[in-house]
Amino acid sequence: MADRLAAVRERLDAACRDAGRDPAEVALTAVTKTVPAADVAGLLDLGQTAFAENRAQEASAKVGEVAALRPDAAPRWFFVGGLQRNKVRAVLPWVARIDSVDSPRLARAIDKEVVKARDRGERDTPLPVLVQYSVDGDPDRGGVPDEGLAELTDLIGELDGLTLGGLMAVAPLDRTPEEAFTRIAEAAARVRAAHPGAVELSAGMSGDLETAIAHGSTVVRVGTALVGERRITSD
Repeated sequence: MADRLAAVRERLDAACRDAGRDPAEVALTAVTKTVPAADVAGLLDLGQTAFAENRAQEASAKVGEVAALRPDAAPRWFFVGGLQRNKVRAVLPWVARIDSVDSPRLARAIDKEVVKARDRGERDTPLPVLVQYSVDGDPDRGGVPDEGLAELTDLIGELDGLTLGGLMAVAPLDRTPEEAFTRIAEAAARVRAAHPGAVELSAGMSGDLETAIAHGSTVVRVGTALVGERRITSD
């Protein structure tokens, strides 16, 4: 696990050097779906603190397990998958940011639950979110296409319970990485022009993080290169 994490960090640093960027500008998020809590605890021991999950029920249980294993640690958990509106309340107690907001209905549902939590005294700040951008408009992959991007980001900017952090995107396999990340970078620039605080661009995974960093990604989400195709066997 230590070797895998070191290798990913070296790739990130090298990509930043090649792009003329400071490695401190790009955060590494470990995608830990299906990974057992013991392995997340191991990554925490190695200094990795940001983790992404995409299944609400699995994630909620894992967050509690990791907290029991490492009570003094302070991991940050992000939700990156398709989120059903009826699962929003379940993730609010632990999620630092929801990175997959792709519709006005979901944005309003999250806002509603955040406001309720605030009224109950359970939180006192808005919840940061990223809008999931779709390069090709394929509904099966999720994300909002170009024609709906401004409407959704403007809506989030008006909601009391949410803070627009920026964009999240996945490069489709039927496009070259250069083409996909050029489109993603252009979309991110449009959003930043309208919402100057929306500076985050979560783009790039195990197979394409170098191209993503060259096009301005500020967060790369790495799963396979850190934990392999299957679960790590923990001691």
